[in-house]
Amino acid sequence: MKIFQKIVGPKSRYDKSIPYLYEARYPIEGLEGTFHSFHAETVCSLVEQLHHTDMDPAKVRVYEVYQDQEKEIEKKFWLNEKGEWLFKPEICRSFEEHYPGHIHEKSCSFEDRDKTGHGPY
Repeated sequence: MKIFQKIVGPKSRYDKSIPYLYEARYPIEGLEGTFHSFHAETVCSLVEQLHHTDMDPAKVRVYEVYQDQEKEIEKKFWLNEKGEWLFKPEICRSFEEHYPGHIHEKSCSFEDRDKTGHGPY
């Protein structure tokens, strides 16, 4: 990796047509309005992190974080019909229409990003 890329991060993070980060929020029992937070640079990494942490998919809310706003992502994009996590390649196929021109059968605009999920915080 080039020195410049190490300092400024992946080029795709600066593309304003796609989120630069994803956040999941999982409510903390008994503490109204508080939640555990999980972060990742790709939605597939975030979902894998949530799965490995045994989060109940029904209670999770996932957000796209853009430079000036955040938007909740409908569960239909990251859960299957049974309410279970979607993983690669199914999650990629699910997001093809959501991010037109960014996800293709063998590549995506998110390839240059870190594939690690972080949390809970």
